[in-house]
Amino acid sequence: MPTTLDHSSSAERRVRAGIFQALACSSVLALLTACTANSGPTSAYLHTQEPIGNVQTMYDGKLSAETAVTTFRNIDRLFPVRTIKAGGHPFPLPRSSQQLGPVAFDYEGKRYSLDDFVTLNRVTGLLVLKDGQVVTERYEKGNTPDTRWMSMSVAKSITSTLVGAALQDGAIKSLDDKVTRYLPSLAGSGYEQATVRQVLAMRSGVKWSEKYADPTSDRRVMLKLQTEQVPGSALKYMASLPSIAPPGTHTNYSTGETQVLGQLVSAAVGKPLAQYLSEKIWVPYGMQADANWWLDGPNGNEVGGSGISATLEDYGRFGQFVLSGGKAGDKQVLPKGWTSFASATTGTDPAYGDFASMWWPGWTAASKADKAFTAAGIFGQYLYINPTHNVVIVVWEAQTKATGGEVIDDMVAFDAITNALK
Repeated sequence: MPTTLDHSSSAERRVRAGIFQALACSSVLALLTACTANSGPTSAYLHTQEPIGNVQTMYDGKLSAETAVTTFRNIDRLFPVRTIKAGGHPFPLPRSSQQLGPVAFDYEGKRYSLDDFVTLNRVTGLLVLKDGQVVTERYEKGNTPDTRWMSMSVAKSITSTLVGAALQDGAIKSLDDKVTRYLPSLAGSGYEQATVRQVLAMRSGVKWSEKYADPTSDRRVMLKLQTEQVPGSALKYMASLPSIAPPGTHTNYSTGETQVLGQLVSAAVGKPLAQYLSEKIWVPYGMQADANWWLDGPNGNEVGGSGISATLEDYGRFGQFVLSGGKAGDKQVLPKGWTSFASATTGTDPAYGDFASMWWPGWTAASKADKAFTAAGIFGQYLYINPTHNVVIVVWEAQTKATGGEVIDDMVAFDAITNALK
């Protein structure tokens, strides 16, 4: 049964205590299946004792439906993490007097309701904000307001947002700087001529294969390196890849590209990404709870393309932050106009030609008309932002396949939800 949030007592339910534990794993197998590393206040997190799978099984698409749920809300037990600290002064998300009414839409010749979408796409969390107020919030399959759910590639959009913050701070001088200005270790590599702007658009020209289920793909090689837990090994791997196209001429979706970008931001600002995210957004904007971010090794580098786990409402707050133009209180954290990429076309690749600054512009007619855009992650996570109608939608799904597991196109459902709020 779904859990309905009682906002009048949400603060009490979110009281947390305890300290983050150090990693104490003696083997890779233990790391992948049982180890908790800086994974949050284990005395308070209700999902800590649940059985989980491992990342190889996850990427192979072999997790059971039940284990997918318990693994996706416990990803901080798969790898060491760094805490993204909250500040203790949550940005309010009041319940709107305008609750979400009936949602009905057609998709591929069939009529669906919101409940159909939740059931068929294995939705485990749904938050809809209109004008900064909650119009619906629901939890499925044992999730609660305190559940932290994985981000996967939603983290790419958060990493790209930190590029904007570093640019606004002056730590990154220009998006047209060469990557090697900030990461001199990439001199002589395929990235030697690439600019920050080109990496931000995944247009470095460096060879990469993102095939999740192929154990020989670059993405799986990087995952293997992550399981070996040697800090810096992912960036070294990126430096070994050849350039196959002039920078700026070809869009190629690459989780490795986000690793380069994340370590570039960290080098530019002189601190870990999780700390920078906390200082620039998590604390000043007012996230409710601490979150976590995967590392490439103990006390190592954040995995720029995946591995953030946070609560449903805090993903919603992040969406509101982006919708606001990147302001936290009176402070402009992002450059003005940073989200103008929403209607951009960045390349000619038929699969990824519209992928812009590590966000996806809407792909339906309605979402394109509204200049809507979304962060999206494999196995089903979305952070949808519609600036025309002031709507933010967060969806968690527990798909068992990295891609192609959805029954209903999520963007079609988002269009229908937005339409019901007009």
